[in-house]
Amino acid sequence: MKLNSLSIRNGLLIDPSQKLEGKYDLLLKDGRVAEVAPAGKLRGKADETINARGLVVTPGLIDIHVHLREPGQSYKETIATGTMAAAAGGFTSVCCMPNTIPVNDNAEITRWMLDPARDAHVNVFPIGAATLGSKGEQLTDFASLKKAGAVAITDDGKPILNDAIMRQALLGAGKLNIPVIQHAEDTRMTQGAAMHAGPTAFRLGLRGWLPEAESSLVERDVQLAAETKAHYHVAHLSTAAALKAVRRAKREHMRVTCEVTPHHFVLIDENVGDYDTHFKMNPPLRSRSDREALLAGLEDGSIDCIATDHAPHACNEKNQEFDHAPFGITGLETALGLCISVLHGKRKMTLRRIIELLSTNPARVMGLQGRGTLAVGSHADVTIFDPAKKWTYKAADSHSKSKNSPFDGWPMQGRVVATVVGGAIKFHAK
Repeated sequence: MKLNSLSIRNGLLIDPSQKLEGKYDLLLKDGRVAEVAPAGKLRGKADETINARGLVVTPGLIDIHVHLREPGQSYKETIATGTMAAAAGGFTSVCCMPNTIPVNDNAEITRWMLDPARDAHVNVFPIGAATLGSKGEQLTDFASLKKAGAVAITDDGKPILNDAIMRQALLGAGKLNIPVIQHAEDTRMTQGAAMHAGPTAFRLGLRGWLPEAESSLVERDVQLAAETKAHYHVAHLSTAAALKAVRRAKREHMRVTCEVTPHHFVLIDENVGDYDTHFKMNPPLRSRSDREALLAGLEDGSIDCIATDHAPHACNEKNQEFDHAPFGITGLETALGLCISVLHGKRKMTLRRIIELLSTNPARVMGLQGRGTLAVGSHADVTIFDPAKKWTYKAADSHSKSKNSPFDGWPMQGRVVATVVGGAIKFHAK
């Protein structure tokens, strides 16, 4: 719904960027935040009003790691369906990975993804490939990718293993002030591995995936980031050892950031059960001690963001032997519910910290100016949710084309009520 102005009244506004938490009203006008005032004190008038009594109002959530599958795999997802799932999950902006077909390694593909004909329901920020075809051999034209709209570079899904190429990528991205995102997996150590190396893998007769495959690459990259002074970001960090390397980099005031997924701080390798492919992802579900380390990192500030790694696959692709099924799960519509249920409900993390992880910090990490905040003049991207609402996630009802979620049938707490993008209501719960 397109409006010239919209007011959101009577809600509990939480905006970590301004250290605001209390009863405030918002006025959105012409796609921007026009006014923030104590409840009942708005001066301006609006075409429409949302009564947010009993609800939490926050800067729009931002997911910096999604796979929208277009171009090339629209049978799994399209930009239209993926961004509708994002809106239903409370996300007003998503950053989409370049492992499309063809790979998003040039400005033409980046512009195609941003064309209004794609019918995106939320803001889309493409991430360009670091190397041509994501083959790890020759760098792409970072400057032209950025000019076309790319906000970062990565070969996500394929790590940059060559030291010299990674150094060049960091230097090139550093000149443009954009991050290099690394899929930290030394594939020389994971050939044929389907899940985390542990008792469950042994019981199932599956080749195990050692934590060192992640941590060794992060340690190398941190050293390169120190030398180049560039911004290095670890995608979907999953191990205690890799987090230790990130912590060390932060202590030394390096430009090193990281994200974790809800499935890695909620699930462990034992949840694979008896070859359930809905629990097969990359990086794999880790040990209980790794999960505890991630939870501690979320709480103490070592981890910057929560990102979903939304990776839709068709039913027939997941419905095969564990070794042959693709890695990945959907996640846009379950992220907030899992955060509220586990981090807030069980771990007693404040809602403010959760919003920092889902909105304020993602905007900072990706350099998305005027987002992740409700300051006057910022983009009118707002998420409204009920932190007490109990509900059950049903994958069949997902807005995504694909239904490959390990959380089908899970009871959750905390549900999105409305998602506002650029001042327009893009999702409103029935």
